Amino acid sequence: KSGGFITFIPLAYHPENNNLGRVKKLDWTTGTEDLRELAIGRLMLDNFSHVKSYWISSTPHIAQVSLNYGVSDIDGTVVEEDIYHAAGAKTEEGLTRNDLTSLIRAAGKVPIERDALYNHIEVYA
Repeated sequence: KSGGFITFIPLAYHPENNNLGRVKKLDWTTGTEDLRELAIGRLMLDNFSHVKSYWISSTPHIAQVSLNYGVSDIDGTVVEEDIYHAAGAKTEEGLTRNDLTSLIRAAGKVPIERDALYNHIEVYA
């Protein structure tokens, strides 16, 4: 009925500033847990064209490593992200295009700028 999905985006849990975190005394997800969730998502959701690592909810470096765990997208430039930071995220509030292309290249991948439907706009070879 949906016409299908393009992307699976698992989000790391942030226990701060919410009742569930306080009542259950939950802790942040670990980098290992984040990578496992991304890898399992890629294996189990083979009908999804893309798995995205949302660097704001994990970290830019977890997103970078995740490119070798089945992830094909680490989101994009974000300026002053508010939602995750209100929940307690301690990651950067934004990354530049240069920051992202450097992270992707350091992971041994080729950065590609794309639109919302994953059409390639520019390849940063």
